[in-house]
Amino acid sequence: MQIQDHIQGLIFDCDGTLVDTLPLYKQAWLAALQSFGAEPDADWFRVRAGHSEHLLMDDVESHFGIKLPRHELLRLTREHLKANLHTLLEIGAVAAIARQHHGRLKLAVASSGSAEIVNASLHITNLVALFDTVVTIEDVPRPKPSPDLFIEAAQRLGLEPAACLVFEDSIQGLEAADRAGMEAVDINTLLAAPQDKP
Repeated sequence: MQIQDHIQGLIFDCDGTLVDTLPLYKQAWLAALQSFGAEPDADWFRVRAGHSEHLLMDDVESHFGIKLPRHELLRLTREHLKANLHTLLEIGAVAAIARQHHGRLKLAVASSGSAEIVNASLHITNLVALFDTVVTIEDVPRPKPSPDLFIEAAQRLGLEPAACLVFEDSIQGLEAADRAGMEAVDINTLLAAPQDKP
């Protein structure tokens, strides 16, 4: 992929962008929520795939009219997810961009996911060594669509927002990049485009 000359850093979302965790997250959430009387279908979950954990629980509580034991639900969800992370695969077209520019540009991950799961995902897929820094929800006050994660990533890279290009798969993430003053690539468009052959 051709990167414009003014870009000095690339910032990647993790879940659904670098690694294909979304099917694993869906399975984990659906399994854990059943224990508390909420059974959203796959379509309900799919349109909320870019939500942070607490935004997703807000929606569950509102939709089903229940109060969730959040700490316990998160524990169960993460346990289920970790038990299946060994099956996790990278998203090849996006990971290839990170590899292509490793050592040439500054690279960061900025995810609304937990540090525990994001770091485990990057280690399991052998992507972690590509990145100069990893920013997760524990590092900022607000999740996407707030720009906090991307602003923090740029600061850690020592770059102005306008010098960063974001790779994202969700509406919330693309909005966050725009609010951070960064250009962004919707990886859904990237994955749908014909790939250049070597």
